Amino acid sequence: MIPAAFDYVEAESIQHALALLAQHDDSKLIAGGHSLVPMMKLRLATPSVLIDIGRLDELSRIEDRGDHVAVGALARHRSVERSALLAQHVGLLAHIAAQIGDPQVRNRGTMGGSMVHCDPAADLPAAALALRSTMVIAGANGERREVPASDFFLGFMETAVAHGEMLIEVRYPKQTPPQQTAAKQTVGWNYQKFCRRAMDYAIVGVAVQLGSDPGIALVNMGSVPHFAAAASSALAAGESAARVAELVVEGTEPLADANATADYRRHLARTLTARALAAAGYA
Repeated sequence: MIPAAFDYVEAESIQHALALLAQHDDSKLIAGGHSLVPMMKLRLATPSVLIDIGRLDELSRIEDRGDHVAVGALARHRSVERSALLAQHVGLLAHIAAQIGDPQVRNRGTMGGSMVHCDPAADLPAAALALRSTMVIAGANGERREVPASDFFLGFMETAVAHGEMLIEVRYPKQTPPQQTAAKQTVGWNYQKFCRRAMDYAIVGVAVQLGSDPGIALVNMGSVPHFAAAASSALAAGESAARVAELVVEGTEPLADANATADYRRHLARTLTARALAAAGYA
């Protein structure tokens, strides 16, 4: 398939990119292109202008900000996977990044692109939700607004980023390392996903983060990435792993497709939650 005709412009800075967005009503930002280009080839997206932000190094940084780690929207999956800073303070995110696609995808795909694309089967939005991260969005007027991950994913491939805005970074709270004892080694987080082949999108996935403000998020259990509020509250209350796993499907609306029925997806969500809790060290 061949995309519809479009013009191409390379942005020189964040403000230049925002100015170009304001100038062209029917425009799209592109960096890695793993989500947008296939949609363009299928004519599901037909922007008249592509604004390339892939060379904006200021959006590729991974920085220690005291109580959180800020990850720029253009940080490649591979950079997130290999970041020593994230491995130390936000291990779940680094681990999930390592599960995305294959090496080619991880070396080109960007964290911000995955978030803004808002595919309910994608891995990284689950990390953002489970870790209770904050999205930073820039507008053409120079203002920046902070949106909790829980309010960011609005609908199928729809987020809080309005036209004329762009996601510039995601802030992940640093996680307190779990206390270790000689009898018990606790990781404090885990991600489980079930898919037909190693590089496929998850049929169902579960991200678990323990700690003082625990969170559980689900992949491919509805039209948007899903934060399991009831299960997360049960986790915070110290309820049994079995009870947490039972509650994890509350509020979900899993779809039936060629890979799984809705009931099978609910079964997978409960099973994977139990496995993730055990692997994270939750008793």
